[in-house]
Amino acid sequence: MNLTDKLAILADAAKYDASCASSGANKRDSSKTGGIGSTEGMGICHSYTPDGRCVSLLKILLTNFCIFDCAYCVNRVSSNVRRARFTPEEVVTLTLDFYKRNYIEGLFLSSGIIRSGDYTMEQMVEVARSLREDHRFAGYIHLKTIPDAAPELLAAAGRYADRLSINIELPTEAGMSALAPEKTHAGIHGAMGELKWRIDEDKDARRVKRQGVTVRRAKAPRFAPAGQSTQMIVGADDADDRSILETSNRMYGTYRMRRVYYSAFSPIPDASKNLPLQSPPLLREHRLYQADWLLRFYGFDVDEITPDAANAEDVDAQAPGMLDLDVDPKLAWALRNPTRFPVDINRAPREMLLRVPGLGTRNVERIISARPHGALRLDDLARLRVPLKKIMPFVITPGHHPRQRLDDPARLRNELAPQPRQASLF
Repeated sequence: MNLTDKLAILADAAKYDASCASSGANKRDSSKTGGIGSTEGMGICHSYTPDGRCVSLLKILLTNFCIFDCAYCVNRVSSNVRRARFTPEEVVTLTLDFYKRNYIEGLFLSSGIIRSGDYTMEQMVEVARSLREDHRFAGYIHLKTIPDAAPELLAAAGRYADRLSINIELPTEAGMSALAPEKTHAGIHGAMGELKWRIDEDKDARRVKRQGVTVRRAKAPRFAPAGQSTQMIVGADDADDRSILETSNRMYGTYRMRRVYYSAFSPIPDASKNLPLQSPPLLREHRLYQADWLLRFYGFDVDEITPDAANAEDVDAQAPGMLDLDVDPKLAWALRNPTRFPVDINRAPREMLLRVPGLGTRNVERIISARPHGALRLDDLARLRVPLKKIMPFVITPGHHPRQRLDDPARLRNELAPQPRQASLF
């Protein structure tokens, strides 16, 4: 099979992996070292990272052969798909050729499991080693690591890659046992813990005390400077949104995960009878990302975002444990807690401003920075690019009070929920 055919198969097979953002990488440029590549360039870009940079990555599998039989995976051993396999040298050649043509800025490399986890991990590490050492490639490298690979192989991967990731696959152990019996959460969490320990050890080793002041040591190879990430499949099992967010919250707290990605299950050919016949609504994936943001940056906890049956008093509530698909999670929380509002824009603490629907972290910082210069009115908030329609039922400013709007959450919900739109015929 020629290289072009392999690329067509293995690039298509990698499309199900969403965790390939390159935010968090160190700024590197090889223009003065005689090497090749950069983490900062602006090529023919197709995606934006959370920090605003537009990047493009060569996103491929080393191989779509796999010895595992995960029911939800199109590349499982029992699947009747066309198979292909790159050699490490071919991946290196492709990466350099695409970079020189200004198509990409880095590499995202994952793989099915061939022979064993150790053998597969060795092949992936060799790709990263060759790029860094043989070709002095300074661009971004993200490796999808194998959970049961030997610790020394994980250590080697972290020396060459900017980011490492291990997919948690499914949010619950029960779901894993039913759909991927050859994998365990214990093994995956063990590998995540290994990576966290090595990342923390690397950071500690770079700091020394000199006369009571913490300073950084001389430059040395860093271990996965962009941290680790993971991905969960949504809708393949019967786990509700509450279970998914609880799993994410534990991983953020325990392993200092940079990102948890959510991927809506997509039906596959010759699927197991244990899998649903249809994908979950894509809006569910979107709501999970919004809820994830509330956990990380807005001070919410899982109980507030997805109330159980005992405290779910939402008007027109979703099923307990599920996010409301009609309104975003912050607005849903505000409608369940009308007694917490209205909030005085000029006096409320930062923590409460962050809970006002429509106010993002940047808006809140702008408001707090502007308050010492005088009382803010609606016109001032408009100049700060605050979405007035969304916040007005929940805030007080000079000349504005929502009055009784919060007394009828059901009516307010209908006013603020996006209106259904007729799909285009073209």
